Amino acid sequence: MEEKRALIEPEHPTLSLARQCELVGLARSSYYYQPMAESEENLLLMRLLDEQYTRIPFYGIKKMTAWLGTQGYEVNHKRVARLLRQMGLMAVYPSPRLSQPGEQNVRYPYLLRGMSIDRVNQVWSTDITYIRLQRGFLYLVAIIDWFSRYVLAWRTSITLETAFCLEALEQAFERARPEIFNNDQGSQFTSTEFTNRLKAADVRISWDGRGRALDNIFVERLWRTVKYEEVYLKEYQSVSDAESGLKAYFQFYNQDRLHQALDYQTPIQVYSRS
Repeated sequence: MEEKRALIEPEHPTLSLARQCELVGLARSSYYYQPMAESEENLLLMRLLDEQYTRIPFYGIKKMTAWLGTQGYEVNHKRVARLLRQMGLMAVYPSPRLSQPGEQNVRYPYLLRGMSIDRVNQVWSTDITYIRLQRGFLYLVAIIDWFSRYVLAWRTSITLETAFCLEALEQAFERARPEIFNNDQGSQFTSTEFTNRLKAADVRISWDGRGRALDNIFVERLWRTVKYEEVYLKEYQSVSDAESGLKAYFQFYNQDRLHQALDYQTPIQVYSRS
């Protein structure tokens, strides 16, 4: 990766950084990535918090602090709160919110309550999660089709800016357009750039109710699956290592992983047939 980074010219007169990264086969997030300046102990605590949050997403700061104590780590609750913020996890009931709520003049209702999901591209949904590295972490966004569980697009980033979410949306739009796009009211997804892109594509916008983890249940289940079947089994050394592992996993998830809820079919079988 360092050899590829050396080929990038930040002040190139005609080529943008994004285009240069594309030409040398380097993810833009890899170019910008620097290991997080956290102590070894804090990185260990963040790993433990991530795993516990994946198991029990409704634990708040006090319970997380108490749980760390049962594991032999006596830490102050203020430290736990800071680490959760650093990871992008807000310890509020009932679920972690990596994408922080933004202030909007226009609000959109939750459209899926009581709705029968019976076809592909009827509803897409998105969310962001934390992906640990050996010496830091990344953020991962994915867009999933509710009916087939097919992952249409994903992107990683070292920041929680809107740009990587828009990149994932554009990638998904290369395949199809949904009737409804649902999200958790994170500031990335409620931004003017994101909502305007959905409206320009004639997509209806649906926002989860605040504090309602089940409103985006299929993405929450996807994150648990990705963590337990891929991330926690690996020790990603770098951004490129993580992206390579995630690329292979999502290919397996879409094309080879059987889902009981799909009558033991794969997402690509259901998505492509419909």
